[in-house]
Amino acid sequence: MTPAARTQAAIELLDGITAAARDGGAAADTLIARFFAARRYAGSKDRRAIRTLVYDAIRLIGERPPSGRAAMLALIKAQPALAETFDGSSYGPAKVDPGEAAARVGLAPAWLRKLLEASGIDDAELTALLGRAPLDIRVNTLMGSREDAAALFPGAEPVPAVPDALRLPADTPVETNPAANGGLVEVQDAGSQIVAAVAGAAPGMTVVDLCAGAGGKTLALAAAMTNQGRIVATDTDRARLQRLAPRAERAGVTIVESRLLDPNEEANALTDLTDAADVVLIDAPCSGTGTWRRNPEARWRLSQARLDRLIATQARLLDLGATLVRPGGAVVHIVCSLLDGEGAGQVAAFLARHPGWTVEPPQAGAGRPHGAGLRLTPAHDATDGFFVARLIRPC
Repeated sequence: MTPAARTQAAIELLDGITAAARDGGAAADTLIARFFAARRYAGSKDRRAIRTLVYDAIRLIGERPPSGRAAMLALIKAQPALAETFDGSSYGPAKVDPGEAAARVGLAPAWLRKLLEASGIDDAELTALLGRAPLDIRVNTLMGSREDAAALFPGAEPVPAVPDALRLPADTPVETNPAANGGLVEVQDAGSQIVAAVAGAAPGMTVVDLCAGAGGKTLALAAAMTNQGRIVATDTDRARLQRLAPRAERAGVTIVESRLLDPNEEANALTDLTDAADVVLIDAPCSGTGTWRRNPEARWRLSQARLDRLIATQARLLDLGATLVRPGGAVVHIVCSLLDGEGAGQVAAFLARHPGWTVEPPQAGAGRPHGAGLRLTPAHDATDGFFVARLIRPC
């Protein structure tokens, strides 16, 4: 493909990503994969170049752009040589009209930036949220040691304060490595591993993973429990939850029971666990502001109305978790968000609703205290952004 054709392809992809962000469609990675699946003629260098253009544009523009072309015109300001590809050729974009408007450059939508600033996120932290994320894996200690895994991944480095994590060179093909196929490793950000460890899961416990999704944290909990005890992994998303069983089998995990729940009716399927769990882990649905390094177009998807709905859901799930944990047990609230409304503020509201509950400061070896919990950020911890708090039910 010519440079002009690559630019035009990036524009078409950005049009699709912008529409999906507006309408709640598929994520950028999914749309990019579909785009190239329908264009087998694009070689690996073409795909890499186009993908880079797309993500460079997304990271540059805080507000959802009016079009893919407007997004690429904004990118010209950062990459002036790109202007030459707007040549009006058969497979390239039309020439630039002198009066043509480019999308607005920025770190985040104005309303969202204000909320982040009010939550203690300064410009340096916000800029780091839009960098490129590293590639981390969790070593499954049920299958082997970190040293065993490191021997299979050239260039792997240990992650400080995360005993089961390795950081790999970018673009390492983890999925095709025998370590992944055999269950020795799982791709998982170091920050995700840190907050899962705050649960304090131990052999013999009964643990409820209330928003298990595809089971990344569930499997980390099982390894911490040395595959002894009971984990009930629940979610309302059938497609995601169905991915847990094959992953657990591959990882040698046998203590997990999965339950598909009906949205807003979760309590009806969990009555047998009332007052029974040692730990309830709530990796709650959230805005994902801490994961912009991986999903920068998420800034274009969030609205105040959607954020309000997420905060309400989190509060409801925390109240549900409080009914499942035994006296003296812990509810662990996790969000991959840096907004206080979902983190510190959410926990403060829970404590106000539940007199007698206390906070146990997380001992994670990373992050910084924030409100009644712990916050991890890309700038400070080189992880995704997280908030985690450990709440203790009175005896």
